[in-house]
Amino acid sequence: MKNIIAHSDSIRKEMLKAISKSNIEELFTQIPEKARTGSLNLPDSMSEMDVQRKIKELAKKNNEYISFLGAGVYNRFIPAGISQIAERFEFLTAYTPYQPEISQGTLQVMYEFQSYICKLTGMDICNASVYDVATACAEALFMAVRISKKNKVLVSNKLNPEYKKVIETYTHASEIELEYFDNIPEDCSNYACVMVQNPDFYGEIKDFKKPENCLFVMVTNPMALALLKTPAEYDADIAVGDIQTLGIPMSFGGPYAGFIATKDKYMRQLAGRLCGKTLDKDGNVAYTLTIQTREQHIKREKATSNICSNQALVTLCSTIYLAIVGENGFYNMSLYSTEKAHELSKNLENKGYKILNKDFFNEFVIETENSDNYLNKLKAVGILGGLKLDEKKVLVSVTEMNSQEDIDLYLKNV
Repeated sequence: MKNIIAHSDSIRKEMLKAISKSNIEELFTQIPEKARTGSLNLPDSMSEMDVQRKIKELAKKNNEYISFLGAGVYNRFIPAGISQIAERFEFLTAYTPYQPEISQGTLQVMYEFQSYICKLTGMDICNASVYDVATACAEALFMAVRISKKNKVLVSNKLNPEYKKVIETYTHASEIELEYFDNIPEDCSNYACVMVQNPDFYGEIKDFKKPENCLFVMVTNPMALALLKTPAEYDADIAVGDIQTLGIPMSFGGPYAGFIATKDKYMRQLAGRLCGKTLDKDGNVAYTLTIQTREQHIKREKATSNICSNQALVTLCSTIYLAIVGENGFYNMSLYSTEKAHELSKNLENKGYKILNKDFFNEFVIETENSDNYLNKLKAVGILGGLKLDEKKVLVSVTEMNSQEDIDLYLKNV
């Protein structure tokens, strides 16, 4: 069979002529010269066996550390059953479940995921997920603006800095005015919403009072909700969070998934998609996409978001995780995390370190004489002792993966 060349030289010339370009390089003039890669210095091709051997050699260079890192991504227990169940054929449906009759496994998982998050947060309804919690934060602000018809939003200064960056990117090209605060103002009537994080980026827990005359958005850690008041108990209008703590590996920063939960009356302003439960013509339980207000399905100006898909695989793993650990297991892991975090903080305080938190879940800030020296001493014995915040402050996190021996070793070396 004759080889088919998709784009011959003559076709390329014809296409370039149509867009008034003389060569392909002209398509990249906006990219600065110093940012271009040029030729890539790649090794010769290898057989699969040689590649496996090479990867194993590289893997031997890795060092295993005991981790006390947190700040939004946590080293938590992942049951072995998750990967086994996630690979079952019922869940391996292609891309997007537009045809419910052949996507019942995927749709059922979406529905159960939504139900789990509603139970954890106490909210009425939840979407089938968005890309991550930072995206969920930005979409929640846009949602509040649509509901309230106001274009100013208030966001806590103690929100995770990475979430702030995504929010700033989202609002930059819109007409939304973004303001930050340390304390919620008494009069919020000119704002679409107030957004807080609880526990906040520094681990602190606050007993918030819902502001009057504007919507209340709460960013939460699902794992903390086993012990803390739910967003619904704070009368939050919108709750968002990340499900990385629910059976998802850290994986160098992703992929993760975020959720947006809200009250029934705001359902049609949700970003993403919503899966519903119904009966088929024979009276059997069936699942289908109930709401999917994306720009490809309805008039562009009526779309609530340009988010076109949910993190189906990630939410599948989190749904399996919650089913496996159960209510008691979930509670016990949360309790262990907070008890050991408080034990570590108390012992560090006894050693003369200042703890800057009053109330916290599993994360706290410690003040040292020098952050680098503090962390380097711990790294020398195989411990990642926390996240450096500045020259003196370190954010320390404890999870169920930190044994008593880990904590004792930490204390011994500071």
